Amino acid sequence: MDQKAAVTVGAAELHQARSRERATLLRIRLLAVAAIAFVVIGSFQATPAPGIHGAALGVTATLIAFCAATVGAMQLDLTKPAAQLLVLLVAVLSAAALIDLQANHAAFVGVFPAVGIAALVLPVGLSTVAAGAALCAVSVAWLANGSTPISGIILNDFAIVAFYLLWMFARRLRDSNERAEVLLAELEQTRAAQANAAALAERQRLAREMHDVLAHSLSGLMLNLEGARLLARQGGAGPQVGDAIDRAHRLARTGLEEARRAIGMLRGDALPGPERLDDLAAEFAADTAVACTVAVTGAERDLGSNGRLTVYRVAQEALTNIRKHASPGRAEIRLDYAPSGTRLTIEDFDGCGERPALGPRDADGTGYGLTGMRERAELLGGTLTTGPTNSGYRVELWVPP
Repeated sequence: MDQKAAVTVGAAELHQARSRERATLLRIRLLAVAAIAFVVIGSFQATPAPGIHGAALGVTATLIAFCAATVGAMQLDLTKPAAQLLVLLVAVLSAAALIDLQANHAAFVGVFPAVGIAALVLPVGLSTVAAGAALCAVSVAWLANGSTPISGIILNDFAIVAFYLLWMFARRLRDSNERAEVLLAELEQTRAAQANAAALAERQRLAREMHDVLAHSLSGLMLNLEGARLLARQGGAGPQVGDAIDRAHRLARTGLEEARRAIGMLRGDALPGPERLDDLAAEFAADTAVACTVAVTGAERDLGSNGRLTVYRVAQEALTNIRKHASPGRAEIRLDYAPSGTRLTIEDFDGCGERPALGPRDADGTGYGLTGMRERAELLGGTLTTGPTNSGYRVELWVPP
């Protein structure tokens, strides 16, 4: 089983354990409510019953103290263990007092919620104090009352000890769940860090490959073009040859800059976005001597790193297609930030010449360049439409907000 699967399985098991823990807390609260009801009913059936005079008044006060302390202990919202212990001791001692005052066997049940709560919420030392106090108080109450034999007292004490140990086991289970939760969180963080490290290592490897192959090749191409330009001038070549070499030199320089920029992106540098549309238009105009305008409308908003890069790459690829396959009179780049989404349109006008697809054709007649643009759009949940117009050719990208 791989690390990701282990995290998934562990999280499911932890969720089940948390569910069992919540069920345990619910059961002890139900036990406390049942114990209060049982003790109150038994107290009114014992002698002396609760009242407002003499010994009956003492029973009433003791019964009220027991109910209040048990209800308070069920809230589990006291922040200081010493205060929690005090409330639980009041519940235990008042239940023992009812045993002594009334010979009320039902009052014995009242110590169990306090013992269980102590085992669950108090530090081990203080919970042991609460359980020990319950043992001593109940044993003394039975002895003072004189209505229970020694063997019965011992059995009652054994029941308190067993109940305390049972809830201590539940506490250990809860603590184990909490430790497992911490370990799972650490495992998830480690797995994410490993994935990021692997992705970073792969990006750096690709950056090195691009630098060693593409950037070096383009640098060599620029040197050769520079030499060809010098030879053309020295050999008296016509101006058209020089202009063609100059354009090739500019394209090679632009390609080298793009390669370096791509290497920087792989290494984590800032991605290009809509703010560089003006630069693309200026480069296109310099290379082709064709006017290219940029118009941005609507309230500008953040498109995210992928959206920004997609807008830039689609505009770049569309202008490259115009440069290679058309001879337009002018070109336009329009970017509209609409409430329904962002729309980028690249259109050329008054063009002539064919517009073949780049590379092998797909079934619908599109090439690899258009396919790449369409894939970028689909990854963002957007669309890319292309096609001829009455005066040229249009590429339109739409991405949702």
